[in-house]
Amino acid sequence: MKPCSRNRKLIAWLALDALDARRAAALRDHLALCPGCRRYWEEISNLVEGLAAGAPDSSLEASRSFHRGVAEKLRAIGSGSVLENLTACLRGRVLAWRAVLPALAVLLVAVLVFVTPRRQPAPARAAPPAVPVVSASGSGSDLAPTLANYQLIASRSLKALDELLTRQGNDRLPPAPIYTASSLQLGNASF
Repeated sequence: MKPCSRNRKLIAWLALDALDARRAAALRDHLALCPGCRRYWEEISNLVEGLAAGAPDSSLEASRSFHRGVAEKLRAIGSGSVLENLTACLRGRVLAWRAVLPALAVLLVAVLVFVTPRRQPAPARAAPPAVPVVSASGSGSDLAPTLANYQLIASRSLKALDELLTRQGNDRLPPAPIYTASSLQLGNASF
């Protein structure tokens, strides 16, 4: 069971004895009623006790070479100027830069190659097919069924467009062959 989300921080403060008496009493009353919060308080309390019990070992001592190295670095930082400290720091990292700079250069060239636009010759455009256009005096009976012709007639008169569409809809289409299953020859078919 999970603890109440609004009480998690308060429970941690209670385990550290960082709550005032009024809030601590109210939270303890809640812990008596809520098993999720009570289990969370027990876990946090055990953790706090474990951390408090783990005091550093006083028998541990740093070696003389460690102390000497720390003292030398402190003297170097304190005695030199900012520029000297910066150059000393960079001097130690020169070998790393010798490998990084060529890699950065290669990366930069690769990015430039892939990012720069390549000029391709423009494809030759074919002239659009010629479509018969409505003559100003024509009746519109022999027009090709194109959008341009329909727009031209509609701009003149919607009635003329309606007549044209009706006439073209009533025209008979040429007969199309009718295929049946018996008319197909499957004997010599190869797949």
